[in-house]
Amino acid sequence: MKLTLYGLKNCDTCRKAQVSLAVSGHLVQFIDIRSEAQLDACIPVWLDAVGADTLINRRSTTWRNLSERDREGNPVELLTAHPTLIKRPVIKTGDAIMVGWSKQVQAALL
Repeated sequence: MKLTLYGLKNCDTCRKAQVSLAVSGHLVQFIDIRSEAQLDACIPVWLDAVGADTLINRRSTTWRNLSERDREGNPVELLTAHPTLIKRPVIKTGDAIMVGWSKQVQAALL
C-alpha cells in the first residue's frame, strides 16, 4: 500500500515511522511539512478528518511560546504559520488520515 508521510526530516518519530512502514512493505512518500508540503491545502483536510485537538501539538515549545491570542486564533492560519505545531507524523492512506505514531496507528498500518 502506498502511504504519504508528512513530517520533519529531523524528527526521530517520523524517521522511526518511515523505517517501520518501509520494512513492513509499504511504499512511503515522505513530505517535509516545512519545505515541501502545501499546508494551505493539507491542513483544512487534516482538521476535518481528525480535529484540532488531535492535530495541534500543545506540548511543544512552539505552543508554549505563543501568545494566548495566537493560541485562540484560526487553527488553519496557526498551523500554516507554525508547521512545527503539527503533531507528527501525519500519515495519509488513501482517504484516511492518521496522526502520530501511537500503538493504535502502528497496529492499523503494520
